[in-house]
Amino acid sequence: MCGIIGVLGEDDVVTSILDGLKRLEYRGYDSAGIATVESATIHERRAPGKLSELSNLIATQALSGRIGIGHTRWATHGAPTQDNAHPHVTEKLALVHNGIIENFAELRSMLSERGVSFRSQTDSEVIARLIDYYLTQERKAPYDAVRQTLSQLHGAFAIAVVFADDDDLMIAARQGSPLAIGVSTSETEGNAAYVGSDAYALAPFTNRIAYLEDGDLVSMRRSKIDIFDAAGALVDRSFSVSSVTNNVVGKDGHRHFMAKEIHEQPDVIAHTLSNYIDVETNSAILGKNSIDFKSLDKLLISACGTAFYAGLTAKYWFESWAKLPVEIDIASELRYRDVPYTKNGAAIFISQSGETADTLAALRNAKSNGQKICSVVNVPESSIARESDVVFPMAAGPEIGVASTKAFTCQLATLACIAVAAGRARGVLTKADEEDLIKSLLATPRLISEAIAVAPEIEKIAKSIAKARDIIYVGRGLSFPIAMEGALKLKEISYIHAEGYAAGELKHGPIALIDKETPVIVIAPPDKHFDKTVSNMHEVISREGRALFISSETAIDKVKDDLWASIPVPDIHPQLSPIVYAAPVQLLAYFTATTKGTDVDQPRNLAKSVTVE
Repeated sequence: MCGIIGVLGEDDVVTSILDGLKRLEYRGYDSAGIATVESATIHERRAPGKLSELSNLIATQALSGRIGIGHTRWATHGAPTQDNAHPHVTEKLALVHNGIIENFAELRSMLSERGVSFRSQTDSEVIARLIDYYLTQERKAPYDAVRQTLSQLHGAFAIAVVFADDDDLMIAARQGSPLAIGVSTSETEGNAAYVGSDAYALAPFTNRIAYLEDGDLVSMRRSKIDIFDAAGALVDRSFSVSSVTNNVVGKDGHRHFMAKEIHEQPDVIAHTLSNYIDVETNSAILGKNSIDFKSLDKLLISACGTAFYAGLTAKYWFESWAKLPVEIDIASELRYRDVPYTKNGAAIFISQSGETADTLAALRNAKSNGQKICSVVNVPESSIARESDVVFPMAAGPEIGVASTKAFTCQLATLACIAVAAGRARGVLTKADEEDLIKSLLATPRLISEAIAVAPEIEKIAKSIAKARDIIYVGRGLSFPIAMEGALKLKEISYIHAEGYAAGELKHGPIALIDKETPVIVIAPPDKHFDKTVSNMHEVISREGRALFISSETAIDKVKDDLWASIPVPDIHPQLSPIVYAAPVQLLAYFTATTKGTDVDQPRNLAKSVTVE
């Protein structure tokens, strides 16, 4: 959420900033803006809505400059209006901000008492006005004004600032929110510098990236970049070659990024598995810098949203295959609990972006309590990855749609491989068990492709689902997390109220919701829970509920006379069913949303990377 891009170049930078903002759209936003410095004056253009609104504004009100900053805003304090959009501008400077300033009300009151006026309702404008106050009233130099301002801020932030009287200076800083800087790799190296919320935003300009650490403040000029730590000491944050691609991410003929990313799952899962499987020996490989699973007393798993459901699925795997006790909690809760960590404990944190604020905070808490820290991330240069002892990278590639699809199944594939390795290390799985699971994992890309092939049938069912006001998903065992993930996907992009339940819990309350207007989506692979799940489904049907049954063709044939509708899924190893069964629940949500005409890739109120608490 909220994206920052800054360019300090030799030529006009407006087009470059727009390109950078386009690459940050995946983070989620509801307004955007750009500010440049030209002729000792700050010039800005801001617009609520999508980037097309900003582009149209610039087309009619030209903007230029050799230095500039841009921003996509996800509203926290203040509605998504033009006044609340970034950059925030004074006569002296322009500023963009990602994060939340917790003490902004006190700072705003203090500045108001000193005669400072405000144009917005945002917490971010307080930063700009406070810097301006020190520049104007106390005659401080830009670096000193920014440093003094930052010392008064409580909360998380990443900022970039440009100044009216110096078109060769940009200052950036971070505390809690991610920020990267880059330098040109062309023949004119040293004549261009960049700042961005992530390496993906900077990829069109450079692959030489350095990541700022908490408390860092950087003074950037075309010919020189100085980075200072929280104590004000000059430090070296080494530039490395980023693995993030410069290729423009397109929809490849699909209507939405989400559809494209669902269809990419066979390929990206295959690429992910190749990192963790030795196909010659049919064994799981985790590399040298892994975990000593044999010595662990307990494993903690934590994440947010869809990644949490991947972790919940992994709990079943670790406990079944490795007999390893697993505690799992949502990161936003874990970070505030007084957790009794064990001496020989490890923790796995899961995040697509690797920048999720709650997950990063929970990680730091576990690390401070002596836990071995592991992460499953899609961005190996991310904050979570950099602060982990062991990183298990996925190979999902850029995921643009806000509702996670391919990252989720890649998380599952990665976690399954880790759990198999843990089972072998702890002597629970035999070599034959391992080979059976690995062969089944290697089949998942093909099976997901087969599951996706029934999309036309799912689209027809979705036309009826789209008319519902409430929907219930149920599953048992490993299908319970998929039921919750299916409900989350549906509510995220179609705005239909949906809940996922353990099928056995229906009779303990949720069955009161059943009527002929409420579809019940039953996820029931032919595993050890199948008969009981079918029994729960009949409880629904006997109360006039409409049952949509997701299972294998053979299983569907056994109960088809009682069903409202069904979705066939290829046969797969029962313990690996979540990886394949994810595809039909994703497609059901997708087609329901397209039927309703919602904004599938950028649903209202949501952000791709949640970098604030």
